[in-house]
Amino acid sequence: MWSRLPFGEELRAELGAPRRSRRLASSPRSRVWRAELSGGPVVVKQLIDGPEAAERYAREVAALKLASRIDPPVAPTLLGTDPGERVLVLEHLDHQRPREDWVVDYASALARLHAATSADDAGMLPVWSGPSQDDIDSFLGLARTVGVVVPSGVRTELDDLVNRLLSAPGHALLHGDPCPGNDMHTRSGVRFIDFEQAALGNGLMELAYLRIGFPTCWCVTALAQPVLHAAETAYRATWRNATGTEVQGDLTDACVGWLLRGDALVQRAHRGTADHLAKIPNRDWKWGTATARQRLVHRLGTISQMTDGSGLKGLGQLAAAIRQSMLTRWPTLQPLPLQRR
Repeated sequence: MWSRLPFGEELRAELGAPRRSRRLASSPRSRVWRAELSGGPVVVKQLIDGPEAAERYAREVAALKLASRIDPPVAPTLLGTDPGERVLVLEHLDHQRPREDWVVDYASALARLHAATSADDAGMLPVWSGPSQDDIDSFLGLARTVGVVVPSGVRTELDDLVNRLLSAPGHALLHGDPCPGNDMHTRSGVRFIDFEQAALGNGLMELAYLRIGFPTCWCVTALAQPVLHAAETAYRATWRNATGTEVQGDLTDACVGWLLRGDALVQRAHRGTADHLAKIPNRDWKWGTATARQRLVHRLGTISQMTDGSGLKGLGQLAAAIRQSMLTRWPTLQPLPLQRR
């Protein structure tokens, strides 16, 4: 698959003339090539015209520069840029098949990435945004539609939770889409690519991916408890070693935040276009390795377990009831895949 490589005169003057360019598979929002320079293989990425293209390009460049502080690296080296054409030239990474317990290395690398920034970096990237009051309305509406009575006090629990997430402590460098496929398992360790959604916030918002089922990802996996525990322990230990502090915030709150967001049931192109939770009672849809209902049932089960004995008791009861109602209505729903695809 060949096409013109967007490698202008300034890049050629800085890096040399590219050779043997070959188009690679990529998301609809970008074009990606592998090419050869005198120093070896590189990746050339161009963000194509579309909604928020300039913002996504700026986020990726800023995040890669911030991540470059980390040694050993957790992101590819940014070799050159062409802002006019929204082009990045990146170190080429050799991806290897992940190990069975890949998520432990992933979690450690994620913690090191998160630890790259501090309060001094405020303004370098947008602040992470959590669920809204509209998300609460949608979630409670789903409960009523599937015949579940919302316990008294749940609305207050959710209002308080949304407010807590808005003020969650932390200035971590968040990847924005730390999915299987955006983690490259190399000989020198895990490195992350595709920082178009990078932000600053609390790292638990992305550690929550492990429990809640990789909510922004086509490749969703339900982790076995021993591996999940090992990965979360590795994350916290790595953060402690990198920062000298304990992880701040509440992992349960972070997981509930993903449960509330209906946009975390669809791929990026469809986010912000509809109330996706409201569609669940009438139809299911496949995205990647699981359907929307499969994803939601997993998240509901996770939250019902995590909130047991917490200040979100009413929400836990509601999550369990919605999950049971869904399994009764659609008894053929399968659990999420246990293996990474």
